[in-house]
Amino acid sequence: MEHVEIARAETERGELVLRERRVDGSPAGLELRANGVFVMDTVEVGSERALASAALDLVADPRAVVVGGLGLGYTMHQVLADSRVETCAVVEIEEALVGWMRDGTVPHGPSLLADARVHVVVADLAVAMAEARPASYDLVLLDVDNGPGYLVHDANATLYEQPFLATVRAVLRPGGALVVWSASESAALEAALRGVFDEVDVRRHDVQLQERDERYLLYVAR
Repeated sequence: MEHVEIARAETERGELVLRERRVDGSPAGLELRANGVFVMDTVEVGSERALASAALDLVADPRAVVVGGLGLGYTMHQVLADSRVETCAVVEIEEALVGWMRDGTVPHGPSLLADARVHVVVADLAVAMAEARPASYDLVLLDVDNGPGYLVHDANATLYEQPFLATVRAVLRPGGALVVWSASESAALEAALRGVFDEVDVRRHDVQLQERDERYLLYVAR
């Protein structure tokens, strides 16, 4: 297997690179890296889809959804597959990544972003949530990292602490929920959530990735 660089951008947070995997010269998927750290690819997308499906099942009427983190669009895609969703705000800090999705550098990007329900906000998630109207969303999915133990950028640690979590609570409608996807248990995250929300539930979620059984956790706060 070889990797061929498709696009690169220098941002305030460092280097963002999109690479294409090739096997015997044939394309075998895209891979996104930030400062050399693997973020996600287009081969193993079961976890992103599982996050969205599981989260949507937790809310009776998820008309307005926020997805924190665009990635390569798979969490958003699963959200849009639910006919109950009327609007999906996707908050992504990396403008270059949004551009690659819009201009077809990521081939499936234009069709996903063409959905009239999608509203992409290029901003820091903390700022976007602070500026959102109170009680305006039914569901917030936090998919910026793979949980507090696997940060893409060190600054993202604040997204798992009480001040930001309180901001998210303020934008949720009655009956709404925040769902955080994590690859490992985090007692600190659970404690922070319990300090802000009335009801917190930690659910183990099994996902099969390329014939491997993986266990993730959903931190659900209402």
